[in-house]
Amino acid sequence: NKFDGTTSRRGFSVQDSRRDSDYVAKRTAEGLSKRDIIRCLKRFIAREIYGRVMADFRARTALSAAA
Repeated sequence: NKFDGTTSRRGFSVQDSRRDSDYVAKRTAEGLSKRDIIRCLKRFIAREIYGRVMADFRARTALSAAA
């Protein structure tokens, strides 16, 4: 299944947006500015996406090695 753009739309759910709003609330309580919160949130999301991409890559690599 190649990446066709729909994966990015399916990759996040309502649960993710609730988690993100919890993250923003936590950072606000820590006293960060809105700009800093957005920067941190972007990095947080990038780490999540990277982890998912790498897990998919490792799974695909293992499948092709086994074939």
